[in-house]
Amino acid sequence: MFSDKNAKMGVAFPQGFRAAGVKAGIKKSGNLDVAVIYTEQEAAVAGVFTQNAVAAAPVHVSKEAVRNGKAHAVVANAGCANACTGEQGMKDAKGMAEIASKELGCDAGDVIVASTGVIGVKLPMDKMEAGIKKAVSELSESGSQNAGNAIITTDTYSKACATEVEIGGKKVRFGAIAKGSGMIQPNMATMLCFITTDAAIDSKLLQETLSEITEVSFNMISVDGDMSTNDMVIVMANGAAGNARITERNADYEVFRKTILAICQGLSQRIAADGEGATKFLTIHVTGTKNFADAKTIAMSVAKSPLVKTAFFGQDPNWGRVICAVGYAGVPMDPEKTMVKFGDIPVYAHGVGAKYDEEALRKVMAEHDILIDINMGDGDAEATVWSCDFSYEYVKINGEYHT
Repeated sequence: MFSDKNAKMGVAFPQGFRAAGVKAGIKKSGNLDVAVIYTEQEAAVAGVFTQNAVAAAPVHVSKEAVRNGKAHAVVANAGCANACTGEQGMKDAKGMAEIASKELGCDAGDVIVASTGVIGVKLPMDKMEAGIKKAVSELSESGSQNAGNAIITTDTYSKACATEVEIGGKKVRFGAIAKGSGMIQPNMATMLCFITTDAAIDSKLLQETLSEITEVSFNMISVDGDMSTNDMVIVMANGAAGNARITERNADYEVFRKTILAICQGLSQRIAADGEGATKFLTIHVTGTKNFADAKTIAMSVAKSPLVKTAFFGQDPNWGRVICAVGYAGVPMDPEKTMVKFGDIPVYAHGVGAKYDEEALRKVMAEHDILIDINMGDGDAEATVWSCDFSYEYVKINGEYHT
């Protein structure tokens, strides 16, 4: 998984970015719950959002902000999703941007807003306003860790990373924070992800890049097959590194793209591994299909199967559940051409169960990271989906989530 020594600096690692996370009393736990990320230097911005038809108010407001192609700040809260809250919800989401803009001295249209938490609950705007003002007053280059902790809900930890590369002879920095643990299913998962960089890049090209990369990162994870109402991935690029502005898909662009890809895929894996109550991190790798879409469909069918997920929780090498999920995925297949491996051990081959060393397979099933390798024998395309098991704790967490 993607990580580095600068991970704690997260979104404040790139030049010109500051962050903060504070307690505003929105989370019932009393933990950090309002985050602000800010760059004084105008940034190009791109965003990808949930495809749920019941999108939350902050999604609609932030989509409009992203259309402008520029931004100065992100304001996010946890503890209340501000989803299914009608006209008041839209007013409150816009209010978040307006409060932040006054405190930061920028236009409200240049502020991205995000919320996560319980659906159907209105934002406590008195607490939100106080929280935003406090967060702005605490903005710093060491504030990313608090910002990351302020956006998590059932996560066991805040996901963060930061890295530095060379683009056009200039040192360019990237940082990110993300949350996601349950209600995870494309397109996209119950997640928020904020990526910052001091690279200079055209906003239209940045949007194209993020959209493409999301398809092979955040849209390739599933914890429980549920798609949320509030999900978004935002990238802000303020150009403070001084590299020649990237306007086309050249060598500089390729370095930029590969870095964003590594960040997004690394965070995707962390989100899947941190699934609610998870004890196993599952990588489902499907090869030998006619196209990527078929491979993804098969991999997702396996990843979403409750029977597959509970088998891995119980460390039961029940390969029949896997091949069953492959068979009902809806992609034409020939069982005689198909092979399934757990780790590097074949468990199903060409229509029948394979002979395997039971002790060796038990060792594979006892590991935390497990590869489910499925070869369909029908083409050259492939896809990888990241998921996790279902444990008793998953039911407990979600059975009590409303309290």
